[in-house]
Amino acid sequence: MRKTLRVALLTIGVIVAVPALTLATTSIVNAVATRSEESSIEPYGQRVPVGGKQMNVVISGHGGETIVLLPGLGTAAPGLDFQPLIEDLGATHRVIAVEPFGTGLSDQTDAPRTTANIAREVHEALRYLGVDRYVLMGHSVAGIYALTYSAAYADEIVAFVGIDSSVPDQPGWDDPIPTAAAVALRDLGITRLLSSIADDPYAGMPYDEKTKEQMKLLSTKNAAAPTMIDEMERKPSNFKVVSGMTFPKELPVLLFVRANDIDVEGWAELHERQAASVDTGTMITVQGDHYLHHTASGTIAKATEVFLASLSLR
Repeated sequence: MRKTLRVALLTIGVIVAVPALTLATTSIVNAVATRSEESSIEPYGQRVPVGGKQMNVVISGHGGETIVLLPGLGTAAPGLDFQPLIEDLGATHRVIAVEPFGTGLSDQTDAPRTTANIAREVHEALRYLGVDRYVLMGHSVAGIYALTYSAAYADEIVAFVGIDSSVPDQPGWDDPIPTAAAVALRDLGITRLLSSIADDPYAGMPYDEKTKEQMKLLSTKNAAAPTMIDEMERKPSNFKVVSGMTFPKELPVLLFVRANDIDVEGWAELHERQAASVDTGTMITVQGDHYLHHTASGTIAKATEVFLASLSLR
């Protein structure tokens, strides 16, 4: 009987110890690898002073209007993620891809990730660059930040272009993001482990292997870092701030919306109403997933050029 009990206790001990040892190992490997990988991250773009810190921007192209690109929530390396669109837009326009604090090569920050702070910081970066007239083009949650931005700096914005951009009061706007789980999975090394065995998320897309590797490194560095976690946690309050808000009626608005509406009920209808709320508003449906600029950058660039050409901007 005692022997049976000892065997049972030993078995239980092994069952408990193996996962614990595994997690300890993955945690150590993750910590060591993260420190090592930081030296492999290569600089790109240029850093500009904003609020005593450094914000990274990528400037490309020439001619036409200046287009300022703003990323969606959770985009770890905007300047690289937007690369296909930057190349297509850059053929006819000057393009500035802004990497807000906590993304890309920009610094982390303790400043709360509110819509007001994010808008102010982006504007400060553009002011440093001497840019005071531009088209604001934003992906996903940047559509929410753009509402606050356009209210504060209406005299500078030529038009707003949304890439499957978020809209006020969309279904699920107040759903919290499980940030504690994201941090725990990162610290335990589980995120790294899953990433190593997952399929290439950029397979078949117009990114070279070096760019994909850099995006992977920056994702490991930024995805669950304090600044991005703070922005994720403030998602419900940031949506609440712009509840019922519309763009200035005189601001031209072009919205690219994914055709396969499977994530948010009434997604296309929400954008149709937003486009109708301004004097000059257009919605274009595009085949693809939420990151339309990964696979439809040419379509977005061409339609944007036609839309801007139709406006009296000079």
